[in-house]
Amino acid sequence: GLSILVSCLGLFGLVSFATEQRVKEIGIRKVLGASVLGVVSLISGDFIKLILISILIAVPISWFVVKEWVNDFAYQIELDWWVFVLAALSAIVVALFTISTQATKAALINPAKTLKSE
Repeated sequence: GLSILVSCLGLFGLVSFATEQRVKEIGIRKVLGASVLGVVSLISGDFIKLILISILIAVPISWFVVKEWVNDFAYQIELDWWVFVLAALSAIVVALFTISTQATKAALINPAKTLKSE
């Protein structure tokens, strides 16, 4: 639980930094008629791609490591595919929740405030 909390805090910081970097772009998109859902999907799309790539790398490695580790025991269990799918889906859901909170906050900012300095 603690590792999930720390990783969510890291992801939250990364999303905060990314939205702060793109605040003018978000303001321009909102002025041109982008919806909140469109802005949230724009921000979360980049992070979801990275999460999917990390899942594609982590699942085969973890399957191999766990399979080799279980072979050392007298009583062995079968590794089911749904365990890895459940872990991947829970990682995506937690990441989407973390990303969507900050992305929604950035999407609801008044574009006049963000573009005032231009």
